[in-house]
Amino acid sequence: LLVRPSSKREERRMLTMTKIDDIRKAFFEEGISISEISRKNSIDRKTIRKYIAKEDFNQPQVKPVTKIEQPKLAPYKEIIDGWLEDDRKAKKKQRHTAQRVFDRLKQEATGFDCSYRTTAKYVKAKKESMYRSGKSALPLEHKAGEAQVDFGSADFYENGRLYSGKYLNLSFPSSNAGYIQLFKGENMECLLEGLAAIFKRMGGVPHRLWFDNTSTIVTKVLKEGHRDLTDKFLRFKGHYGFTAVFCNPDAGNEKGNVENKVGYHRRNMLVPIPEVKDLETYNRYLLKKSEEDHDREHYRYDQSIAELHKEDLKELLPLPTAEFDCARYEVYSVNLWGKFNIGPAHTYSTSPKHAGGRVTVKITSSKVIPLDENQRVITEHPRLYGNSKQEAMDWLPYLKLLSRCPAALKYTGIYEMLPDPLQEYLGKQPKSECGHVLRVLSWITEHDGFKKAVESVNEAVVRNISGIDSLVTLHDYLNQNHVQERMDIEGRNLPELPPVMFHGELYDNIMQSNGVK
Repeated sequence: LLVRPSSKREERRMLTMTKIDDIRKAFFEEGISISEISRKNSIDRKTIRKYIAKEDFNQPQVKPVTKIEQPKLAPYKEIIDGWLEDDRKAKKKQRHTAQRVFDRLKQEATGFDCSYRTTAKYVKAKKESMYRSGKSALPLEHKAGEAQVDFGSADFYENGRLYSGKYLNLSFPSSNAGYIQLFKGENMECLLEGLAAIFKRMGGVPHRLWFDNTSTIVTKVLKEGHRDLTDKFLRFKGHYGFTAVFCNPDAGNEKGNVENKVGYHRRNMLVPIPEVKDLETYNRYLLKKSEEDHDREHYRYDQSIAELHKEDLKELLPLPTAEFDCARYEVYSVNLWGKFNIGPAHTYSTSPKHAGGRVTVKITSSKVIPLDENQRVITEHPRLYGNSKQEAMDWLPYLKLLSRCPAALKYTGIYEMLPDPLQEYLGKQPKSECGHVLRVLSWITEHDGFKKAVESVNEAVVRNISGIDSLVTLHDYLNQNHVQERMDIEGRNLPELPPVMFHGELYDNIMQSNGVK
């Protein structure tokens, strides 16, 4: 959550994550001094030092520039560098080729007697260094500790419901080691939570990660290979200290290892279609299965993937001391029924207290959690996925509030939202009993869920049963509950039936006669 600056002076020092990322890149990757960064950006040196030494950020490891050794060509490198630097201002078709550089040196450089091969080798290396973030591709030999990231698609069942899911793949080309995490969608929260879980399992962070130009993290592809990145991803990248590299558009070959890993993981870990009870637990199982898969032999080398992966693990950056909050926080308007919408299709409840106001909502890959003005949880919903209209409704806050002011029930608009059995049942109760009935319904909802409460009320309507004691006893009978601690409604202890009383035929006979023998 954003924290309001304590003063105008502090507010002026606050920078966007894009600017912070530029400062850190200039200092750590380009070697520019703090004074020079301050002069170029008109930012106070104290502010620059603050963001360079930010406690939650691990300093990224800077890859040293490899020296290109060509001693015979050394006297002419400055000339070549000048020509190639000038080429940055020219169109691609009018830039120097290696042949043109060689021809000009023969014509214009006194004493030049190097071969074309030596010249071309230097020109190629220089261009790759200059335009690394542009038309670059992964080299054939991959460095240990570098990883590639991509999503794949796979169906799965959670508690019997089918989801068209997405699974995150992280693959190390150097060793062919891979990790997988399964989600209900492909959004920022899924990406960050998946990466954070994999980093934690490995005990470190890859120093360089390759990504597609997915709209999840890239808002715009700019000239010369630059990208505008989302603020949340920049914070995540700064927190873990890795370098993010992006493939050129439509150049999937630049991370071919993870492309292959996407298919391998689907065939070997997601067939047959997984059936899970809890996705978070299942993802821990997938990390374990990923590590077990490393025991197989590498397709090229006469070693296991696990043995080769040890070199990757040695090169990992240390984990940050503080955990990163991968959740997204948004403020939403709440309608007169205490509900808010995320997108056009998904509706979530809060409580009647917040009707007509605004709430801050914490959004994770699996949860939607509205918070009150003191950042306390109002309720918690499973996050909805898909394009069809869906609603997540938690009735407990509504029932608890209405039980305290039952006289207002039919004037709040909430009465019309109640399922028909509840409306019919409440309509038959004396006004003096409505509050008690609502307390019972909230108690049943809290213990067994709203669906079970509605089922019990529906059965009470069918059997023409009224009265709080009878409703609770019927609910216990229908659900075969053996409740040890019963609800005390204003001094009235509800009866507890011993197990022998749960005899269907006997109970039905009693209910048919309305409890009168």
